[in-house]
Amino acid sequence: MERKTYLERKTKETNIKVELNLDGVGESKISTSIALFDHLLTQIAVHGCFNLNINAEGDLAIDNHHIIEDTAIVLGKAFKKTLDYKKGITRVAHSFFPMDECLAFVAVDISSRPFFRKEINWKNQFLGSKEENLIPVDLIEHFLYSFSTNAKITLHVRSLYGDNNHHIAEAIFKALGKALDYASRFDPKREQTLPSSKGCL
Repeated sequence: MERKTYLERKTKETNIKVELNLDGVGESKISTSIALFDHLLTQIAVHGCFNLNINAEGDLAIDNHHIIEDTAIVLGKAFKKTLDYKKGITRVAHSFFPMDECLAFVAVDISSRPFFRKEINWKNQFLGSKEENLIPVDLIEHFLYSFSTNAKITLHVRSLYGDNNHHIAEAIFKALGKALDYASRFDPKREQTLPSSKGCL
């Protein structure tokens, strides 16, 4: 069974194209015109072993909010579509990911119940050092919220400690990729059963 999908969402503000293969090898081609955002999205692909292509265009003359938010929406919908068949998946997983002085923790539940909770102690209000790359840290949190809502997953994100915003964000995205990889894997002990006492997800 191939768990692949292609989605496109076009509005007056953005045009987002996402191609996702859950059972890939970590290859990615990502272009959003926000280099730092490209870098973070790449971590999801590499550490989740997903093949992920993203092309995002939009109204950067205003700011980077719409591209980041709409990419989260389409990426979340792509994950939901590839995970519509949930029989036999692991469902719940977590990952600790260290990066230099910081440590991030991410837990996911492919539950069809979207929920997002975070505890992140940012060191200042922006991520990045170049003006064209600056991303408000609340927009990183909004990306995670929008992704979890549209993927219909429960997502808990915590930064246990860290001194550098770049490291904190990168560790979170790497941990997210790892957790999604583990949660979406098939558990050979389950065969074709749903991982739920309710009999549905």
